[in-house]
Amino acid sequence: GFRRAEPERAHLAQNGGGMSLDQAVAMVEKRFKAKVVRTEVRQDGERKIYVLRLLNDESRVWSVRVDASTGAIL
Repeated sequence: GFRRAEPERAHLAQNGGGMSLDQAVAMVEKRFKAKVVRTEVRQDGERKIYVLRLLNDESRVWSVRVDASTGAIL
């Protein structure tokens, strides 16, 4: 379950909005139907990128990169 009250606070924690790590995890888990088993925050120049490691039911492991400012999967 994704509680609607949470994102508000998450947005305030960042300058210029964007996507919190929790939101990125929720989005990626839903889209790929897999569990995020590890998260990493990387700075790429001005950009902040979340690197999320996923594990699915078939025990496949892979990583997805999310642009923190736009929420886009890279």
